[in-house]
Formats: sequence, C-alpha cells, structure tokens
Amino acid sequence: MAPASKRSALVSLAAALVAGGTLLVADPPGEEPKPPPGRSTAAAAWPKAVRADFDPAMPDGPLFAPLLFLDTTAAIGTAPTPDAKWIRLGIRDKTGFRELRRLPYGENPQFEALGAAGADIAWTESTDAQPKIRIWHATRTGPAALVTTDTGNAIFYGNQYDLILADGLVRWAAADGANTEIRSAPLGGGPVQVLSRPGDWSLSAWPWLVDENERRLLNLDTRRTTEVVTSGPETATCSPAWCRVTVMSGDGVARIDLMHPDGTARRRIAGGQAQAAVDDVGVLDRFELLAEPGPDADLTGTTTLLAYDAATSRTVEISPAVDGAFTGGGLLWWSTGANNDEVAWHVLDLRSV
Repeated sequence: MAPASKRSALVSLAAALVAGGTLLVADPPGEEPKPPPGRSTAAAAWPKAVRADFDPAMPDGPLFAPLLFLDTTAAIGTAPTPDAKWIRLGIRDKTGFRELRRLPYGENPQFEALGAAGADIAWTESTDAQPKIRIWHATRTGPAALVTTDTGNAIFYGNQYDLILADGLVRWAAADGANTEIRSAPLGGGPVQVLSRPGDWSLSAWPWLVDENERRLLNLDTRRTTEVVTSGPETATCSPAWCRVTVMSGDGVARIDLMHPDGTARRRIAGGQAQAAVDDVGVLDRFELLAEPGPDADLTGTTTLLAYDAATSRTVEISPAVDGAFTGGGLLWWSTGANNDEVAWHVLDLRSV
C-alpha cells in the first residue's frame, strides 16, 4: 500500500503518447489559451449516448457500493451483510448479486485496486489482520481464485492503471527503495515476474510508464523516453493523449489547460474554480472530466460534473449536483443524493458518445 505522504504529494503523470496523427500548433509564448465555447447539456450534446441509473439497494437491505462498472448495468463492488459482520465483494447486475468474497467487517477490509478486461476481473485485498496485499481473480461468471500474495510494496494511485489486465497477466507497480518494480503474474496463478527500473515510475496505458519526479514517459516495448513539456508555475497530469495542466498565479489556481505531452494543441478548458473530477486524464483520448463547485457547495458538498470534449472543443454538463465521480474502461459513473440519505448511482458509457 502506498504511504499516505506519497499519496498526498502525488502529481500524477500517468501517460502514453499520441499514436500518430497531426498535432495542432501550441499558442504563441505568453498568450493565454482561449476559453472553450459555451456549455451544453449532455442530453443535447450526446442524444444517443448510453446511460443508466443504478439502484444501490440490495434485496436483503444494505446498500451496494460500486467500485468498478463493467457496463452500464453491471458493477463489481461491496455490501455489508445485514448483520454487519461481513463485507461482501461481488458482481451486481439485473439478475441480482453474485458474491465472490467476504471478509470480516471488524478487520477493516480493503479492496484498494480493481481492474477488468473482457470477462476477467482482478482485485486486491487486505485487512488489519492480514495487511499484506493479495491479488485475486474471477471471471464475470466464474468463482474467485487467489492469484498471488507476492505483491511487494505495492503502490496504487486510484486510477484505472493500478491493475492492468492484458495478455493473460495482471500487472502492478511496487516500490523498492530508489527503484520501481513492475510486477506481473498469470491470472491463473504462478510465479511473479519482476522488472526493476531506477526512479519513481507508475503504470500507465500498457506498455507505458511515467516517472512522477522527472516528468518523463517510457515505453517498455521500444525503450523510448519522452519528456513532458511544461513552462512557468504549473503542474501537468497526463493520460494517453492529453495532459491536464494546472496553471498557478499568486492567488492560487488561475486556470486549467489541456495539451499533448509534447506541449502542442494547448487550450484553456476551465477557470480557477474548477478541479479534476477523477484521477484519470483524457479518458478515451478525448474527455477531460472536471468538477466545479456551485453556489451552495459549502452547504451541500456537491459539485457540477463537467466533461470537456477535446474532439469538439465543447464543455458538456453531465450533472449539476454530484457527490463523487469515477471512471474506468470508458465508463463514467457518479453518485447523487448522499445528503438526503437517498443515494443513487448513474452511469454513462462515454464510448457511445
């Protein structure tokens, strides 16, 4: 598990390069990027998008907390047993709830990282009684099986690359002093393979890594390293095609820009009041998800969920009052109603936009 200090200090650069195509020219030096055009609602901008509401109430009473949506109608998540003695991990869809694992509620169970690809699902487990992180695997219809307990000092950042499932393997990163280990194990179980590299690297879209301190990207297949281009008082957080750039002023955040890792195609997407709604950047190489506080945000704790569409240079309002938002696998989900004890979840398939 990543140390708390590392999590709070993290300026993530999870990244990969744009795989071809012509890039736009950046704005001239010293010229502030122009703001995006006016907003539109999701219904008006994306009338054919697939979306659904997701009722978290379990048939036996407790609420289901989704951790990862597999599609707009199915999610893997947790729910306590009615007697509050166990936390159940399972898949909930239109047919009901299929339990995969249960851990004692009193041992503070944690399912910190999850990943999915096709029919395969993998997740991490730990408890106060067994703090060593373990990785498990199941298919959407099959039983759960332990993959490995040989996870090293695993580090997770809360994004969709914490566990990568590809080529029959599950991959994750682990800290080892001044080095970072890229660990992998067969989903069916077997010896763990370890690739160690000097530096503070994290996983991105495979086979890319990013060094959090040096702002550089590394392709493990080609061994090609690319520098992320920034200038002045700003920080960059990058994803497969785009970097979210937070531009600072003497009073704090001045604005948020979007650009390619090499600094091209830079444009302003939000003012200083906005912030990232999720850790991932440039979802599907297209959408930057933002949260903007409303006039009553101090009382309600809710924010407006926005999506800047890099393909159309348009800002789309997803929901005006969101308690929390998450993304993975091209899906966006968010909760509403927490302050009224009527929690509801909503899912949008960004791949259908």
